[in-house]
Amino acid sequence: MTMRVLVTRPEFDATREAEALAAHGHDPVLAPLLAIEFLPGVPLDLAGAQALIVTSRNALRALAAHEELQQALRLPLFAVGEATARAARQLGFTEVTIGPGTGAGLVPLIRRELHPEKGALVHVAAEAVAYDLKPVLEEEGFTFRRPVLYRSHPASTLPDDIVAGLASGEISGVILLSPRTAKTFAALAERHGVLTQAKGLVCYCLSQAVAEAVTQAGLAVRVAAHPREEDVLALLDSDASSL
Repeated sequence: MTMRVLVTRPEFDATREAEALAAHGHDPVLAPLLAIEFLPGVPLDLAGAQALIVTSRNALRALAAHEELQQALRLPLFAVGEATARAARQLGFTEVTIGPGTGAGLVPLIRRELHPEKGALVHVAAEAVAYDLKPVLEEEGFTFRRPVLYRSHPASTLPDDIVAGLASGEISGVILLSPRTAKTFAALAERHGVLTQAKGLVCYCLSQAVAEAVTQAGLAVRVAAHPREEDVLALLDSDASSL
């Protein structure tokens, strides 16, 4: 059965996700809840670095236009998950270690493959991160740097047609892939007064950390078996087939 599904990712990823949903036979509607602002001119601070860490594709988009890209490409890169790793290889990175899909999951890989005395770790990141690697890795003895190449701005409102679709139950699912997006969605749903009407809505969440942001608002959640976008889509397909 076709489901009408709200896509909340920032552009550039919202359109790509909508295309994937349509290919699965669903009806996507877009309301990006975070706007990305890239910050030009921020130095990467690569002197003496032994590896880069990237936990989002937006960090790679920021790197793509950076004047220090060629220096960065010479370093090994630890990517949060498979999709980010693919984007890193497309950008030109050749030595890429793939994490399990969460920032916390990168820690054991870094601990196993890198050594503090070999140089600093550079986490190319946003102003706000879902999981702060810095205290954990500094406790392991690593020198940790985090140049901030972009920031995200939460939406202040939902479009009228989205509010109407949530209130009527026409939108039956929403995909949430980050804790900040989930918190923004819950806050806006409350602000627009659709939380009670949207009780039939199911939030398809990348991880338990994402789910916690909307369960507090009383919304139903389903959490992917693994923190990968394709697992979120598989979960949604499974639910749609049972309707």
